[in-house]
Amino acid sequence: MSGVSDTRILVCVTCRAAGEALEPRSERAGARLHAALAALTGEPGAVTPVECLSVCKRPCTVGFAAPGKWTYVFGDFAPESAPDILAAAELYAAAGDGIIPWKLRPEALKKGVVARIPPLNRALEPTS
Repeated sequence: MSGVSDTRILVCVTCRAAGEALEPRSERAGARLHAALAALTGEPGAVTPVECLSVCKRPCTVGFAAPGKWTYVFGDFAPESAPDILAAAELYAAAGDGIIPWKLRPEALKKGVVARIPPLNRALEPTS
């Protein structure tokens, strides 16, 4: 991701596609998605593997996080979705507050929102 060192793409590497075996974990859909994203970014640390994002009914699950920004969690991705996820992560990185306008999101991310979590330092106030 060009010049986006504080943005992290979190990828649940334990996510399994329907019918996938429990082991080996390295062959699960989530692990394959993580590998595809890491290969595309070329930035060490930009893609962070996580054990579980607790969205097991909507695999594969990813999140976008950065200091002072809203955190997003999205589900329903195949490993082949890596380019769309990376495009959305770049939009997230460019947004000062992390809020990605719905109209600008790649199609795969318009339906997949699981949660949007406010920054920890943000006072409880309505958003526009």
